[in-house]
Amino acid sequence: MSIFSKLFGKKDNTSAQSAEDFMSLVRVYFQSVLAVNLGITNIRAIPDVANFKRLFKIPTTGGKLGQGEKTASKKMLIQDYGLSENFFKEIDNSIKKHVRNQNQVQSYMFMYQGFTSDLMMMISNLMQWKMRVPSMFASVLKNAVEDTVHDICTKPVFKKDDEQKTAMQIRTYKERLDYSEQWMSEFVYKVVMLAKKEKRNQKDEEAKASK
Repeated sequence: MSIFSKLFGKKDNTSAQSAEDFMSLVRVYFQSVLAVNLGITNIRAIPDVANFKRLFKIPTTGGKLGQGEKTASKKMLIQDYGLSENFFKEIDNSIKKHVRNQNQVQSYMFMYQGFTSDLMMMISNLMQWKMRVPSMFASVLKNAVEDTVHDICTKPVFKKDDEQKTAMQIRTYKERLDYSEQWMSEFVYKVVMLAKKEKRNQKDEEAKASK
């Protein structure tokens, strides 16, 4: 059983690296950074960290909740998902700049969730047929993601009113949270590739079941 099967209770490892797993680990990292920066001691306030800590038996490092979990989740995200160091630096800098006390945590996370949700919805709408590019052409898809993210951040006019409105919302989130196009592209590309992998695995399982 893979580490992801252990973490998320999967019964097999055919789709161990899923978009759900990825997002959950990113949440663990976010909550760990918040715990370290703000000195959070109530583990119930950071539920994803609590689950991660319990399942992987992560010891409390230096008597500070979140430090060991931050290191462990970052290591997994780099080794198993290929994220760059810059991905984590931007998260660290954003949280340090915008969350100075526990009262600001909820509003920050609300903005972050709106940011990533709107971003993925916009990517899905704008890319459409490009999403069907086979995974073997990863570089083509990566360039398409980067170009689309750049359009979202800079294009003055979109064809549809709802796209125009969503793009403006994303730009507002981006500026308020201090994330770069590079960070956005890395996040989106990873989610897209994982989703394509899940869909391929599902088709393979369905094909096997029909035999």
